[in-house]
Amino acid sequence: MAENDSPSPGEHEARVQEAFDAFHEKLGTRLEGDARESVEKIRAAAAENDAEKLREHMTQIQKEHGWLYRELAEHPAVANLLNELALWGF
Repeated sequence: MAENDSPSPGEHEARVQEAFDAFHEKLGTRLEGDARESVEKIRAAAAENDAEKLREHMTQIQKEHGWLYRELAEHPAVANLLNELALWGF
């Protein structure tokens, strides 16, 4: 993949799945109820390259689940993925 090229849809979906699987594994039982649902909304928006929904859900998580927002921002695979989506303009 060239420096300015985004990954193919299949590669992107696999990276999203891998990143969020690792995130779920790290948080384990801490990720329940509303928090789990919020993370699934972020995952779906990331998989669909939907920047508007991604920003909307991240803002909601920041307001409602500050601890979860920090965990997302600090998780290497998730943070890299979200940064790449922002750089590609999604």
